[in-house]
Amino acid sequence: MFAPMAKKGSKKMLSVKEAADRIGAAASSVRYWLTKGRFPNAELIEPDYGVSYWLIPESDLKGFELGKPGPKPGTRQKGKQKGRAK
Repeated sequence: MFAPMAKKGSKKMLSVKEAADRIGAAASSVRYWLTKGRFPNAELIEPDYGVSYWLIPESDLKGFELGKPGPKPGTRQKGKQKGRAK
């Protein structure tokens, strides 16, 4: 579907899948982060015909860290109590 590692100018541009593979995340997570601005230099390509797609500069992945997963629903963190304070 995409050229493997497209280049725009002198920047190496990655597809959503390529970026996801590099950072160890799901492609759906990368798409979500794109909508939230986590990759500030990414570009949404909207061709006249066909499907829109994102290109993410390789430089946007430098220093990117995955967030830590939150606690499972219904579990409490150690040292915290639910309810009223005594």
